[in-house]
Amino acid sequence: MRWPRTRCASASRATRRSAAAACWLSVRMAEVSRDHRLDVLHVHYAVPHATAAILARAMLPPGQQPRVVTTLHGTDTTLLGRDASYAPAIKHALASSDAVTAVSESLKHETQRVLDFDGPIEVIHNFFAPRPPSRPPEVVRRELGLGDEVLVVHSSNLRHGKRVDLLLETVARVRPSEAFKLLILAGEAFAPFAGDVRRLGLADRVIVREKVHAIEDYLQIADVGLYTSDAESFCLSILEAMCFGCPSVSTRVGGIPEVVEDNASALLVPAGDVAALARALETLIQDEPRRHALGRAAQVRARERFSAEVIVPRYEALYRRLCR
Repeated sequence: MRWPRTRCASASRATRRSAAAACWLSVRMAEVSRDHRLDVLHVHYAVPHATAAILARAMLPPGQQPRVVTTLHGTDTTLLGRDASYAPAIKHALASSDAVTAVSESLKHETQRVLDFDGPIEVIHNFFAPRPPSRPPEVVRRELGLGDEVLVVHSSNLRHGKRVDLLLETVARVRPSEAFKLLILAGEAFAPFAGDVRRLGLADRVIVREKVHAIEDYLQIADVGLYTSDAESFCLSILEAMCFGCPSVSTRVGGIPEVVEDNASALLVPAGDVAALARALETLIQDEPRRHALGRAAQVRARERFSAEVIVPRYEALYRRLCR
């Protein structure tokens, strides 16, 4: 028997696992929404959460369908949005949402450009509500083996866009080298960069802590943040440091200029300019009064613009508008 010719695609095992997870998530969302009579499903990231929420809503009868709010954080647009195999699903999830928010003006414009999306996007910035540190500062400094050195902090997931290579090159240029140490709070394994640390002669300058949960313990003793990213939709790590009066040296990319003001609460330099990064970091290491002034301004800015007290009411107002 001859079967008719058909066009078909065979999904890989990984794709099938991913699809199964998305289906499970959508079913679970529908169950929770039905059982708790939710008015709003607020999901973060278009894939897989918004796509799952749209499917979950469609599973429920009209009188039980929640409004879907999708918040974009960056990789939806900056990474997956450029992939032709994801972009249509992302654009559909945004168009099907009852409201879309982005964490910065920069991300809003990038989303509109990359996805050719013309629907409304409301910018509601990130917020950070720090917990009290669980250990006294002197105990944390002793754990890290610190004396009188200035503590430079970098906190990230170490993905390529964070440019950890430039971070280490920047630190290697700073003089005097004995005046500071760099603490890296790594969301992923730091092992891939260990060779760079040795090559640059930074073994006695760099301290690494992986997958830290009590980040406040370390931020309370931080003097300067250092961020060398090629792209950032917001950079929550800078805000986290600001809450503890810690100014940052950073590249001027994406949403970072919305978070800090150059020469007021941080020092910003062009992306990829290691020499400028090193000069700016040296300035704040050596000039303690300026470092403290920038830190105080950063802390005030964090409280006045990016605290839970400021940002959460904006989401509540959005929910009320949708549920009228």
